[in-house]
Amino acid sequence: MSDPASSQRPLIVASVMMTMFMVAMEATIVSTAMPQIVAQLGGLRLYSWVFSSYLLTQTVMTVIFGKLADLYGRKPIMQAGIGIFLVGSFFAGFAWSMSSMVVFRLLQGVGAGAIMPVALTIIGDLYPARERGKVQGYLASVWAFSAVVGPMIGAFIVTKLSWAWIFWINIPIGLAAAGGFALFLREKAMQQRRSIDLAGAGLFTVAIAALMGALTDITTTDRTTLTVLVAVFCLCLALFVVQERRAPDPIISFDLWKRRAIAAANGAAVVLGMVLMGLTTFLPMYVQGVLHRTPVVAGLALTMVMVGWPCGATFTARAFPRFGLRPILLAGGLLLPIGAGVLVFLTRDSSPVLAGIGSLLIGLGMGLVSVSSLILIQEIVEHSERGSATASNLFARNLGSTLGAAAFGGVLNYGLAHSANAGNVSSDQLKELLQSQTAPVDMALQMTLQHALHVTFCAMFVIALACIVLTLLVPAAVTRRIGEAPRDDVAEMPPAASME
Repeated sequence: MSDPASSQRPLIVASVMMTMFMVAMEATIVSTAMPQIVAQLGGLRLYSWVFSSYLLTQTVMTVIFGKLADLYGRKPIMQAGIGIFLVGSFFAGFAWSMSSMVVFRLLQGVGAGAIMPVALTIIGDLYPARERGKVQGYLASVWAFSAVVGPMIGAFIVTKLSWAWIFWINIPIGLAAAGGFALFLREKAMQQRRSIDLAGAGLFTVAIAALMGALTDITTTDRTTLTVLVAVFCLCLALFVVQERRAPDPIISFDLWKRRAIAAANGAAVVLGMVLMGLTTFLPMYVQGVLHRTPVVAGLALTMVMVGWPCGATFTARAFPRFGLRPILLAGGLLLPIGAGVLVFLTRDSSPVLAGIGSLLIGLGMGLVSVSSLILIQEIVEHSERGSATASNLFARNLGSTLGAAAFGGVLNYGLAHSANAGNVSSDQLKELLQSQTAPVDMALQMTLQHALHVTFCAMFVIALACIVLTLLVPAAVTRRIGEAPRDDVAEMPPAASME
């Protein structure tokens, strides 16, 4: 699968970009239409689970489908993922209640869990390291484009059409992408069939589902339910470790995670996920509630992270053959806390331009670290492990997003509770402050929110500092070896699947 005709590669990349656009836009377009959906379907208590259910199954299935792509080839798993995603999208448009919507979003998440790791693995198979960074820069631009057009498309659909079309719009895109893979991606039949670790997959699914359920609703779940979820996580995790140690073909190879470079890169991915979640959640809140600017200004400040990300990815693609991966990793690791540090120094009199600069620097750092980490991971493993290695990096980032939501949410609540005006401020008053841009500013409310968000940005800065440490842990010898030569000596054994 690693040597297709050069004329076919752009067509396969176009199919990859369509699938990634479909998944990326889902992250923004649904949030735009959710007020109309919940108004029609009811079930406000399940509002957050429309998003959490999607993230839950996407995170859990990423690792499993990455392994299946190594066992059965990239093409069948990608097509299965597209099919599952489209089935979920089709039925989500016909949802008759919020409960059914959550179920169909779970199904969409399963499909996304197959699409994302396999898409990046296909790019890793098609292009050598020196060319791959450029293509991954294109993929990063897909996310930036989706972040901009998603809300606009969502607003148009709910205004002019039925909200169901925010899901049905995926169907022609997905069918076109599936057709592209069917026509242009060729794989030979597998030479060897290996067993699937079903017990390990089941235990892993339950363990991560329990962990994410606990983290997602940590502030609203009662103590008994939270205790049960944590207990289930610990029990299933222990059983999973035992199962993986004895399984002939484990879902997660501990030997893979024991490699220092992979462990450090995945640790950095966790930090990226946490910082990104903190930024996207709390920067708009600061611009609207503390700086008292419109949602449009808040959105522009946040959008800078999606400008910085593809710029950082593109720079990595062009610069790493010349400078090597390690300097780029370190530069990205430094930019992350620098950007978070800019947010720490925001005051009530600051310009939203300063908030946008912090967002831009964080985006640049993420682009540098994410692309160079992915190149690093894909290059130091065998072809038969590339799907699992790629999936491990995406899983780490998704898990970081969930950890970030729980951690920073807790820090925000701590800051609100320990503000000088905490006793005089209610949650309804804070909500009113964020929603109203024309009413006179209540100084007590503004100072309370500013204090809480300042504490949250300080916590984000401390976590971002860990990215420097983790990038320093990547062995210099490994990054030099990748930069010096194409990856021809890594996969001497016959690949699991190869192009016809």
